[in-house]
Amino acid sequence: MGAHRAPRQGRHKAPVAGKRRASRTRPRYGRITAFGAALSVTAVAVAGGLGLLPAGGDRSDAAASVAQPQQAGPAVAGTSARSEETRKPTPSRALVDVDGTRVAAVSGTTSLPPDSGEGRRIVFSEGQQRVWLVDDAGKVVRTYLVSGSLTDNLFEGTYEVFSRSRHAIGIDDSGTMEYFVRFTHGTGGAAIGFHTIPVDDGKPVQTRAELGTPQSHGCIRQARRDAIALWDFAPVGTTVVVTA
Repeated sequence: MGAHRAPRQGRHKAPVAGKRRASRTRPRYGRITAFGAALSVTAVAVAGGLGLLPAGGDRSDAAASVAQPQQAGPAVAGTSARSEETRKPTPSRALVDVDGTRVAAVSGTTSLPPDSGEGRRIVFSEGQQRVWLVDDAGKVVRTYLVSGSLTDNLFEGTYEVFSRSRHAIGIDDSGTMEYFVRFTHGTGGAAIGFHTIPVDDGKPVQTRAELGTPQSHGCIRQARRDAIALWDFAPVGTTVVVTA
């Protein structure tokens, strides 16, 4: 038998052609982690279906703690931020007249003048240039600024609506007006009442910004929407109280 020579120390055999050197197998931790997470989620779902998890938010919190990656990130500004914005009070927008004049919003909390009657009525204050519509229970249902007479031709007292005209023409053809509700006569005999701001030659004779100051020859001028509200509120026979 021939003897085999032991290889010398420090030398390695050359690899044989056609054969690959076996590489050392390394565990794939990424797949193991993902498989473990999936298995945990499945276990939580099964346990939840069997009623082994507590009810309410604990079950969803447990599932979320497994499913969500353990990475802290910035909170997403979404629905909660928008809901906060919707809860903020919306500022009231100023009205804009036909000529572009800004008209300040009028508060509806102004108190009725003292000794202004009882029951369902219209109250007009010459000093405040303001009208109140008061219902049967004594509650103010509407209040707004108006423009009364430039001259002292309307006296304080209690009156009653006696005539109404959907369209009317001013004295001496001084303009047209709508929703005319008459309740008395002036010193010259002409009817006095509530109506819209007159229009002469296609233009309003005053702006809505001027409501709250005397502007008329005797009647009480109103913004159109207020004139319509008074028209609907005041049939013939409605009480009108004029105060200082």
